[in-house]
Amino acid sequence: MKHILYRLFEHQYLSREEAKAVMIGMAEGKYSESQIAAFVTVYLMRSISIDEILGFREALLDMRVNVDNLRKYNPIDIVGTGGDNKNTFNISTAACFVLAGAGYKVAKHGNYGATSVSGASNVMEEHGVKFTKDTDLLERSLDKVNIAYLHAPFFNLALKTVAPVRKSLTVRSFFNVLGPVVNPLIPERQMLGVYDLKMARLYHYIYQQTNCNFSVVHSLDGYDEISLTSPFKVINKSGESIYTPEQLGFTTGKETDLYGGDSPSKAARIFDSILDNTATDAQKNCVVANAAFAIQTIDNRLSIADCILIAKDSIESGKAKETFRKFAEMNS
Repeated sequence: MKHILYRLFEHQYLSREEAKAVMIGMAEGKYSESQIAAFVTVYLMRSISIDEILGFREALLDMRVNVDNLRKYNPIDIVGTGGDNKNTFNISTAACFVLAGAGYKVAKHGNYGATSVSGASNVMEEHGVKFTKDTDLLERSLDKVNIAYLHAPFFNLALKTVAPVRKSLTVRSFFNVLGPVVNPLIPERQMLGVYDLKMARLYHYIYQQTNCNFSVVHSLDGYDEISLTSPFKVINKSGESIYTPEQLGFTTGKETDLYGGDSPSKAARIFDSILDNTATDAQKNCVVANAAFAIQTIDNRLSIADCILIAKDSIESGKAKETFRKFAEMNS
């Protein structure tokens, strides 16, 4: 690691094979926390290369816990990279339950918040959900209530090993970049939110090398999701498009509308209000917009207007809330 760090400090890049070897070394406990912290910090000062991210990803996927029994459901994952420093409530997680309520299969890969107060795993725990890597239980959850939750550290040793370092640093790292593309299921459908356009281009390149039917979304004011606080870009197999909230029938909101609070419990209350259909228009519409583009990722024959109607109905009919109730009951 000392040799690698000196190379990185001199602005050299790792080959794909070297990056893979370093990640495997992390998982095997070969490096101290201070060495891992120094390694992670390098990538705050320079961009990560395509070969580096592909090497890291390959190592993590090689070491993943097998959940191939879920693949027959062809579920989608909705996820953000995090690291946008916006501290929003759990928008992607809420959108996942909106989709599940509408009858779509979802395999949500998530973790505790590293750069925000409440990650997906935090809001799950606030509701008494117990994480599991029991593949039979995960399949039963996906089959019966349309959604399974994959707590990242349970499915990859490297992610568990670096979790204390990530939490203590409290800044975004290349693990924010890796998180969305190391779902152990390797889903063939995914909607991903990123915090800048450079990152959007990076993921577009990665997805082009896979069979994934994808949408990469970025709000132009820096959110790693469709925030409706500015115009936003969507990149998929059909190309790139920019939308304004008004084009979708929404109004442009303010950053304060999406603030997740200063504790997981406060973020969980906002999450509940979404599913209860008692949230503010700005909070609800943000979740609806993200869910709608995820639905269109699954079925591009649907217009975005139709997808919005499907997402709204899932909330307003109570189907999303009932789905979450059954999910929490089955997974607690």
